[in-house]
Amino acid sequence: MRLHSILSGGLWLSLLGQSYAQEIVKGPRGEQFTSRVLVRQLSDPWAVAYAPDQALWVTEARGYRVSRIEPSTGTRKVVLDLSKAREFPRYDKIPDAVDGGKPWPQGGLMGLAVHPQLLQGKPFVYLAYIYRFAGAQQPGNGSAPNYGGNFFTGRVVRYEYDAAAQTLVRPQILCDSIPASNDHNAGRLLLAPVNGRDYLFYTVGDLGAGQFENGGRPNHAQRPDVYEGKVLRFNAEPDTDVGQYDRWIPNDNPFNSPRQNAVWSLGHRNPQGLAYAVVGGTGQLYSSEHGAFSDDEINLIEKGKNYGHPLVLGFADGNYNGLAAAASERATLPGPWHTTYPTIGSEQANAKALGAAYREPLTTFYPLTHQFLTTVLTRIRDKAPEQPTWNSEAPSSLAVYTAAAIPGWQNSLLIPTLKKGKLIRLQLAPDGRRIVGDTLMYFKAPVRYRDVTVSPDGTRLYLITDSTTVTSGPSEDAPKGTSCKGCLLEFTYVGGGTAARPVVSASKALSPEQALQEVMAMARRLKPQDQRVKRAGLPAAQQPLFDLLLKPNLTAPEKARLRQGAPALLAGLRQQ
Repeated sequence: MRLHSILSGGLWLSLLGQSYAQEIVKGPRGEQFTSRVLVRQLSDPWAVAYAPDQALWVTEARGYRVSRIEPSTGTRKVVLDLSKAREFPRYDKIPDAVDGGKPWPQGGLMGLAVHPQLLQGKPFVYLAYIYRFAGAQQPGNGSAPNYGGNFFTGRVVRYEYDAAAQTLVRPQILCDSIPASNDHNAGRLLLAPVNGRDYLFYTVGDLGAGQFENGGRPNHAQRPDVYEGKVLRFNAEPDTDVGQYDRWIPNDNPFNSPRQNAVWSLGHRNPQGLAYAVVGGTGQLYSSEHGAFSDDEINLIEKGKNYGHPLVLGFADGNYNGLAAAASERATLPGPWHTTYPTIGSEQANAKALGAAYREPLTTFYPLTHQFLTTVLTRIRDKAPEQPTWNSEAPSSLAVYTAAAIPGWQNSLLIPTLKKGKLIRLQLAPDGRRIVGDTLMYFKAPVRYRDVTVSPDGTRLYLITDSTTVTSGPSEDAPKGTSCKGCLLEFTYVGGGTAARPVVSASKALSPEQALQEVMAMARRLKPQDQRVKRAGLPAAQQPLFDLLLKPNLTAPEKARLRQGAPALLAGLRQQ
């Protein structure tokens, strides 16, 4: 898919507080938006929803607060403070010398779902948050030995909204045994119908089991009896089952034997986005998911299906054959890549072995080559001085735009990203089961976008941004100079745009001489430190060619050698 984006200086000014709803932010198809900051200094907002009461509801991951915000004025009312429900302190605010370096969980108070009949007899608001850390009373950092992981526990709770007092009351726990971690908690909640009845879906990541401080923790994404690496489904209202928690688990969930089980689908890595829409007359459930070193995924979620992780990453195209979803220099951990993530012998064979339940993604971002990925994992395992970089988006959420207000946008997926600070738009096919057209990018800025919601009429988009600049893994490469931390942003469509796909001339392959000129210009724009990093990410055979790029003068044989290898060298650099 061809990439298109336009960055308006007006967005930068608005985020920095130098402009207020004056500058026009332009999109790649001629769309025009005004922008403004509704709220600043939220404590890592995680979820935002445009609720039936015409207000914006926001959760704060570290602040453990739920707020109701008036879209017209930005007036904010805290409707619930859950800080006392957290059974561990704010480790992120305590010096490591005091608490032993204990970790903060990825997220905290995360998922939010507001019932569509909030003001019509079903005043229900659903929340998901982490409340317990197994290592809280242990010495040191509280982690299991030999990088065995950080064991947190989360719960999903239903509250009732007292509209007169503007508070959430009468909590009922749906599940209080959600496994959690300091990594890959996912944490997205969604109310969506199945066969005409509303259910509550919740995403749980693989908890980083296999990477970083969880490098020795077993990965359970393929086990249907464990909630790690899954999309879960709960009843929105309890059924008549006897058990306190069984009544919240639908009796027709796909893995209910030998005991009731909330798992709806399995084989997920870190599905932070979840959205539902009727497209082509059929209700569809979509997710966005962080890849490992490449292949961020967009998936169509179906009952009982297996999405492959950690046996297939992205498409079953073989780019991870012989590799794994992580690597480390820690020789005490298993396998050639020193991780509990399994070594993938063959993605194609693994997909076949998973059988009819296996599902490929609708699309992936940056499906990097096997050669490049091998270089990345090898240098990480060998603890090379210059660690390579790689392209990824770190998709943090997902929404489906179904309105007709913006030309050409109807039935598009909207995907906010953490790593490169943008909103990606992907057009769905009429049946909602394929991606068509180009990858379009909007609102690019030095921020980490965490979630997105859309006003009912489709004219206003709301995005929230992280307060902190990093979390973990590929998403830790936050935009430098991050602006507007912990903000709620409003983008209002004011005109322009086209539904017709612009005519794009077929791109011609560069000649060796053209590739040489482009790759030389690319290398010489880099700072010395960035030059070393880019070189480290190249296969060993290409590194001497990269060195030639930096020489002030080349002999005729050197220039001929460089010209011959320039197309492959350019392709290698573009992957980073």
